[in-house]
Amino acid sequence: MRVVVVGAGLAGLTSAHALTGEGHEVTALEASPAAGGKLRRAEVGGVLVDVGAEAMLNRRPEGVALARELGLTVEHPTVASSRIWTRGALRPLPRSLMGVPLDLEQLRSSGVLSEGGVQRVEAERDLPPTDPDEDVSVGDLVDARFGPEVTDRLVEPLLGGVYAGRARAISARAAVPQLLTMAGRGSVLAQAGEIATTYDLPVFAGLPGGMGLLTDALAARIDVRLGETVRELVRTAAGFALTVGPTTEPRRVDADAVVVATPAAPTARLLERVAPAAATELAAIESASVVVVTFAFRAADVSGLDDSSGFLVPPVEGRAIKASTFSFAKWGWVREAGAAEGLVHLRTSFGRHGEAEVLQRPDADLVALSLADLADAVGLTARPVDTHVQRWGGGLPQYAVGHLDRVARIRAAVAAVPGLAVCGAAYDGVGVPAVIASARAAAASATRPPSTDH
Repeated sequence: MRVVVVGAGLAGLTSAHALTGEGHEVTALEASPAAGGKLRRAEVGGVLVDVGAEAMLNRRPEGVALARELGLTVEHPTVASSRIWTRGALRPLPRSLMGVPLDLEQLRSSGVLSEGGVQRVEAERDLPPTDPDEDVSVGDLVDARFGPEVTDRLVEPLLGGVYAGRARAISARAAVPQLLTMAGRGSVLAQAGEIATTYDLPVFAGLPGGMGLLTDALAARIDVRLGETVRELVRTAAGFALTVGPTTEPRRVDADAVVVATPAAPTARLLERVAPAAATELAAIESASVVVVTFAFRAADVSGLDDSSGFLVPPVEGRAIKASTFSFAKWGWVREAGAAEGLVHLRTSFGRHGEAEVLQRPDADLVALSLADLADAVGLTARPVDTHVQRWGGGLPQYAVGHLDRVARIRAAVAAVPGLAVCGAAYDGVGVPAVIASARAAAASATRPPSTDH
């Protein structure tokens, strides 16, 4: 079967890899000059480091399993803990479920909340179960059970790191279903003991050399064509026809099946003629733009940061950056690679939903804002040896309230078109394992024989 995969990010490459392994004739078409999507590496101070996603969940198996299938080595982060920069200090991150506190003593000793905020959390033990008839936002659920201070100072920075979103707009069912389930049974605090504090498996995993190696390895195994913009997709008697290339020299590519693995907005445009109901739903999925700024400092100029993997910043603090990752302290391979050059690497990130203006700032401004916040937070005043600014316009889809119902409608509309499938971060999760699962499901769906049921 001739299959065209539109998009060569992680979802498209994974889908194409699965289809190729099943013996199909597969071509992946990517509009940009590079494959890999948000898994990307760049040289900073002469060292190749990740400038997109730098880790994947280890407790969900798809990412680690695919890496090992491709012959890649998996590494886990150090035990250095993350902190929160709030109320004038860097404070320890209390044990939590996506920011929802699970240990009152840790919460109290951290100083993240005011005394009144801690008392509001304690009162959660006496609340009846929450059983919403409809989906609710994470922030609204947490506000009601724990008080807005928990949302503002704990949940917001954690959700901001994963989704670049706003807690009071993100779907609880889609983003933190475990929290909704626990609240439905009664006090979340009373059930905190059910969430183990120690595990056989670390939470996260990475790849020595960078997560970008994952998509590099996939791209090397399939037929990827770069700089190929797909402008139109239509049904034909035999399958599908894609219009590819510049408007001045368009050409037709025929396929028996098509997997669309692009972000929600371009996917919506491509499906307008073949699955208009799905296109309408996809067009309603908003996205957030983010920026990652990576620094290389002389190791001799940086001291005292080894005991932490970085820090998160609640939006209520009014700071420019939303987080900083001390990559050299978090990942052994980053430390070793930098040491060969006498350097240490760390990064900052900007951007939440509704803050697209951050992408319009010059690189120099983003570097200066980062350095100012790093100086205030950890006293780092050295000048960097090198910097790299990576902009991810529309990089993170927003799982608004009702997202799961919307995805179900999209899937139903797409399933009505034999040979068509969609996948990516816009549907079932933004993390690496979820995207891989989405891609594999799409590969199976696109090549499934049409049903003969009437």
